[in-house]
Amino acid sequence: MANIDIDKKSGFCFGVVNAITKAEEELAKGEVLYCLGDIVHNSQEVKRLKELGLVTIDYDQFQQLHDVKVMFRAHGEPPSTYETARKNNIRLIDASCPVVLKLQSRIKTAYEKKKDTDQILIYGKKGHAEVIGLIGQTNETAIIIENEDDLNKVDFNRNIRLFSQTTKPLEGFNHLVKTISEKISSDVKFEYSDTICRQVANRMPNIANFAMKNDIVIFVSDKKSSNGKVLYEQSKNINPNTFFISNPDEVDSLDLDATKEIGICGATSTPRWLMEAVADRIRQKEI
Repeated sequence: MANIDIDKKSGFCFGVVNAITKAEEELAKGEVLYCLGDIVHNSQEVKRLKELGLVTIDYDQFQQLHDVKVMFRAHGEPPSTYETARKNNIRLIDASCPVVLKLQSRIKTAYEKKKDTDQILIYGKKGHAEVIGLIGQTNETAIIIENEDDLNKVDFNRNIRLFSQTTKPLEGFNHLVKTISEKISSDVKFEYSDTICRQVANRMPNIANFAMKNDIVIFVSDKKSSNGKVLYEQSKNINPNTFFISNPDEVDSLDLDATKEIGICGATSTPRWLMEAVADRIRQKEI
């Protein structure tokens, strides 16, 4: 029998746990519940909740709804989405992560206080649900910095205020701060706020430790999870015997040595039950 270790520090972060719990509570009432976008970037969990009655909708569908109950997921929403809900008499189940809401408030305050020549920068992934909510606090005027190539949009002779998407890597943020500090004119202000969620940021060193202590690592994540891609690469760099899978069926295609230490871990969007299902599949494969 293979020695399998499921990483206790992998799986849903607080914000996702809160959203899933709220969804389950509302669905238990037997009423129709819509969710604006996938509640979590994991198709297996989305499928499970769909079977419980959760209806996932996009923004176009949301615009057409009236007098219904809609959940906002942990990523947060821009002010325009709340305004649509108000106009359409939609009852909100707001599962926006408190960390994201705090960041939205800080960006909104910075925007309201800024001078015309000031620039607000957000280190984040373009098009990401959280970033859409963040840029919405600035009336779509903030500059999104996904990588250093985007710095060509910035005027280094004007004041800069930098924030970060909560799930970006801390190392990348610190490097960006260093680069901007080197480029900015000496007679203007550069202020920055490390707004990265430590529950997410701490996953990087944890995954590294987990990868080192196991002979084989099975990383479980949806392919569309940004967090999953980053953590998988971290594990793969530490332990070349790291395999990326999205569901238990994919275990069958892996050539696993049952005499080795096998570790199972995942992203902040990976449910615990899915990692346990992968472990069960590995045990069944041995029989």
